[in-house]
Amino acid sequence: MIEISAYSVEKIKDPFGILAGERYEFYLDLEVEEDDELYLEEGLAARVVYAVEESGARIVKYELLERATEKYVAFELEEEELEAVAAFCREHLAEAGQG
Repeated sequence: MIEISAYSVEKIKDPFGILAGERYEFYLDLEVEEDDELYLEEGLAARVVYAVEESGARIVKYELLERATEKYVAFELEEEELEAVAAFCREHLAEAGQG
């Protein structure tokens, strides 16, 4: 299981009004146990695009990155981990001016 140790959040600007609702980019530092397949000695991070629309809020896209180099890591989060990330994003929207 993953644990979020640090994060930042920023509202994504949409000057042309193309996107429905609002979008937020979360950058999450993830802590992973050494025996987990996601474990990287250099650390693991996630860049998450989170949408808030009339129909609800959801993760639009996420990428896992090696924390030290920010290189893309070709792994996916398990369903329960993805749900935990979505809940974290939902809880921290206020810090980006939404909530």
